[in-house]
Amino acid sequence: MPRDDCLSVTYNATLPRLYTDPSPRLSLSHILPPPLSPMELTTSPAPASVAAVSSISLLLFLLLLASPGAETHNITHILAKHPELSTFNHYLTLTHLASEINRRLTITVLAVDNAAMSELIAKHLSIGTIKNVLSLHVLVDYFGTKKLHQLSQRSTSTSTLFQASGAAPGTAGFVNITDLKGGKVGFGFTEVHNVEATFVKSIIERPYNISVLQISQVLTSPEVEAPTGAPSDLNLTEILTKQGCKAFADLITSSGAEATYQENIDSGLTVFCPPDSVVNGFMPKYKNLTKAQKTSLILYHGVPIFMSLQGLKSSNGPMNTLATNGASKYHFTVQNDGDDVTLKTKVVTAKVTGTVVERDPLIVFKVDKFLQPKELFKATEAAPAPKSGKRKKSNDRDVSDDDDDADSPDREPLDDTADDRDAAAGLVAGGRLVAGSLLLSLFLSMAIL
Repeated sequence: MPRDDCLSVTYNATLPRLYTDPSPRLSLSHILPPPLSPMELTTSPAPASVAAVSSISLLLFLLLLASPGAETHNITHILAKHPELSTFNHYLTLTHLASEINRRLTITVLAVDNAAMSELIAKHLSIGTIKNVLSLHVLVDYFGTKKLHQLSQRSTSTSTLFQASGAAPGTAGFVNITDLKGGKVGFGFTEVHNVEATFVKSIIERPYNISVLQISQVLTSPEVEAPTGAPSDLNLTEILTKQGCKAFADLITSSGAEATYQENIDSGLTVFCPPDSVVNGFMPKYKNLTKAQKTSLILYHGVPIFMSLQGLKSSNGPMNTLATNGASKYHFTVQNDGDDVTLKTKVVTAKVTGTVVERDPLIVFKVDKFLQPKELFKATEAAPAPKSGKRKKSNDRDVSDDDDDADSPDREPLDDTADDRDAAAGLVAGGRLVAGSLLLSLFLSMAIL
């Protein structure tokens, strides 16, 4: 048998990983053929070489498909396809557990239907306590349907996000899973070994990434429902003042936007704060606005949800703000390029330069420009296309990043074709990645031959 056949490759469509035969026979000589003699180079097409090169090309292509840039899970989108779980989905977002689930590489979510959630809501627990209860439904290990019925000794105990949070007394944050008779699976608490709920059905399973299982009842206990402190003690302007954003904090107060910001902290708030030097440089434009426009502009820097840096990096597209209402969009577009996160309006493009403070449910990011919505400022004109036969100089500036021409207020909204172009550009980029991988494979084939 030719040595090329010693490499066994299997691609599992469920798991985006490449598996190779771990046999000790495997070495580089098993993949590449021996050197050809001068006579073979002139008289033989070297079919073994062709086969080896084809194998290498296939390996490269599969590795590209299985790269870390593949799409990650989004629990909100997964549950949105199941209306019977909408209340559970809503409270995952409200308690910021959704973003925590999305950034975990291995996770199991025990979802409950709207009827079961109604019983929990009827207890009138604080949002912090509800978060503790729901975090008990997020297991920090993977459990698919098959694994539930193959438990060693028919029972196991696993940790949850409630236990990982440090708020659980003792082992109150552990869930006991038991493979019951008749094919049923029960869920309860480790300390008392009881069964509080049973397995209903599998919603989605992506071994060994995320599993979403529906169970019959909410898992809760007196320890989990213990009262928690309210986060409303956080004072946004005081925090900003102490963290180098005093000028922006003063604008929040003077514009009348402070109450709106403060009211949104409990349910989650993300603030994008320009530093004092940026605020001071923007003040000539700011003074030209009316009182109502000033309020809208300051509210434009807040998003009514807790969005971690990891959450921002996984978000691409329009994002509503505290200034958003039915008549005026007042949104900006989040764009990611590696570790760089930018906020793009039709007027300026601001870069997120760091995290000022992160105290769930409040997070404040620093940006290098004052965000300017198209509802208040003129959008920057696109640069004219260069005349045919002449190349644009490499040191020409990108007009979209220059806000010097956006001086005057303008309430007339402009079209959203730029957003469409951005979306199309993303599709083209994806096509280029696949095409590039194919070209690389062909190039290597020709080079080796």
